[in-house]
Amino acid sequence: MSLAQWFRFHADDVDIAEAGEVDLLFVGDSITHGWDGQPLWQEAFGRWRPANFGIGGDTTSNVLWRLRHGGIGNLAPKVVVLMIGTNNFWVNHNEPAEVADGIAAVVHLLRASFPRARILVLSIFPRDEFPDGENRLKVEAVNRLLPRLDDGEHVFVRDIGAVFLEPDGRLSKAVMPDFLHPSAEGYRRWAEAMLPIITPWLE
Repeated sequence: MSLAQWFRFHADDVDIAEAGEVDLLFVGDSITHGWDGQPLWQEAFGRWRPANFGIGGDTTSNVLWRLRHGGIGNLAPKVVVLMIGTNNFWVNHNEPAEVADGIAAVVHLLRASFPRARILVLSIFPRDEFPDGENRLKVEAVNRLLPRLDDGEHVFVRDIGAVFLEPDGRLSKAVMPDFLHPSAEGYRRWAEAMLPIITPWLE
């Protein structure tokens, strides 16, 4: 993605933030951005005035910058879904503890900006085909550090990664063709795992 395209995506999000008519806000990277164009988006979330603030390639630092530069606006969502961090490894070459700290910084900013919202922090989704893959192990190391963010009142950490895996722990190309980004089937599994969590918060 070019820098110009990135700024266009951000400008679109700023416009949405200024309008402020959002109950369900998704924040993340290309994995979140991939909801765009999925017919399931409207079917699963459309009744809650959803907005997708996912931009491909983003790290925790990018998300912090976006939120601080127009991404808050007049928003007052009931629920924020955050899934970020996988790009920190190859963009910033961060260690797992640094990635977890970056996620924590985003959560703290979201809490300060949306004090009435419930924030669902999704553990980073599995990567690599096999359970012993280097990226899989890095992701798991981050995920082990995230439960400390869960306060049981405003911030809730949930790991739904198992829904993408085969019984032997492998990632199937039918679910994540590149072992990173979900297919339509992957997004269906994501929605089915998450809806029971967020529905009571939105209704």
